[in-house]
Amino acid sequence: MHPMLNIAVRAARTAGKVIVRSMEQLDKVEIESKGTNDFVTSVDISAEEAIIETIRKSYPDHTIIGEESGVLKGSDDDYQWIVDPLDGTTNFIKGIPHFSVSIALKVKGKLDQAVVFDPIRGELFTASRGKGAQLNGFRIRVNKNKELSGTVLATGFPFKHKQHTAAYMAMFSGLFQKSADMRRTGSPALDLAYVAAGRFDGFFEIGLKPWNTAAGELLIIEAGGLVTDFTGGHNHAQSGNIVAANTRILKDLLKEIRPHLGDALSK
Repeated sequence: MHPMLNIAVRAARTAGKVIVRSMEQLDKVEIESKGTNDFVTSVDISAEEAIIETIRKSYPDHTIIGEESGVLKGSDDDYQWIVDPLDGTTNFIKGIPHFSVSIALKVKGKLDQAVVFDPIRGELFTASRGKGAQLNGFRIRVNKNKELSGTVLATGFPFKHKQHTAAYMAMFSGLFQKSADMRRTGSPALDLAYVAAGRFDGFFEIGLKPWNTAAGELLIIEAGGLVTDFTGGHNHAQSGNIVAANTRILKDLLKEIRPHLGDALSK
């Protein structure tokens, strides 16, 4: 295992212990609102602190971009760790056991290492650039489906961007009619990891943040899939509008999504 991936795994497992321990005493978890339908708990903060501490022990000069801490600029900005300590906070708050820790490393602007860890199931998704993607050490690949019929797609509702509800529901309706079924799980990092593992055939969502998607994106690329924005371009890290699948299914997803974009989502 790449030494930096090894540190990311250690950090994710440490954060996972913090989260699982706290889930046993949910009544003691402090919850605050960061914005409309956007929550943060004392556990998000504690888990992120554990991740930062683990990374800083080995790489004190690296930059860390955390969902809760913001940008912690290091003297060596070529290395940027992108951290979501608890992807699926609302699930966690409600006691729904489906959430993850997501850690990615960018080297000179390129995704280089990725970890998505499900602490409830003990599933560890990892990837190193050019070395493939793994689940608990075994190689994973995206599904080989060639058409939408028969596929199971994953998505997330635009609960922070309800102005896009009509456009989103039009996309959802078109894709629902052409696929076998749809899933909405509440953790985009795990959704992307599931696409990489061939569990889901594709994924799309509006308005995500880099910490939700960075690790999952590398997992999918290394598992033989593609990640784009809604127009098939590479602006998804900026726009947060993301589509992921194998090459054939991605083409069909974009074909269904494009007619409903409008100016605001054509980015």
